[in-house]
Amino acid sequence: MLELHCHPATPCPINLSLHANATRQPDGSLRLCYHLHGDVAQVRIPPAQPPQFTDNLWEHTCLEAFVGVVGDSAYREFNFSPSGQWAAYAFSDYRQRLAWQDPAAPTLSLAPFPDKGRVGDGFVVSAIITPANLPAATPWQLGITAVIALLDGSKCYWALTHPTERPDFHHRDGFTHEIWP
Repeated sequence: MLELHCHPATPCPINLSLHANATRQPDGSLRLCYHLHGDVAQVRIPPAQPPQFTDNLWEHTCLEAFVGVVGDSAYREFNFSPSGQWAAYAFSDYRQRLAWQDPAAPTLSLAPFPDKGRVGDGFVVSAIITPANLPAATPWQLGITAVIALLDGSKCYWALTHPTERPDFHHRDGFTHEIWP
């Protein structure tokens, strides 16, 4: 289990912990699980929506993954909302967005935190990204991140590591988790 840390410039004023796992599946897909635990009653969780592509999910509670290949400046960004909405973007280099026609929808699920039994104590968001949406080359370098919006209107930015003074999930030095075939 990988531990995400809140960026020091956006400290989380409530008791939360965020962990994730990322595994390559036998069919070549990438399975991500995000475990948010703690005072989740203070987290602004968007209501359930039809599972569809939706821009600007990072303006709300959103779990994210950035996937690149070692030695290549291109990368993909995936956003998963607890609402069931999602987004996917392709970049040729740092924040240089490419047109990407019809990325395949990931499989998303939201469940209560396993050892508590109700969403109020925490929840798990799982996402499976199809091989067609992932870089063909390996090894993959992942930046696993999240924006957690609180009921008071503030946001906390979580990542495996924060390489810059301000939250910047696109910074390649934040892609610290490698997955080999």
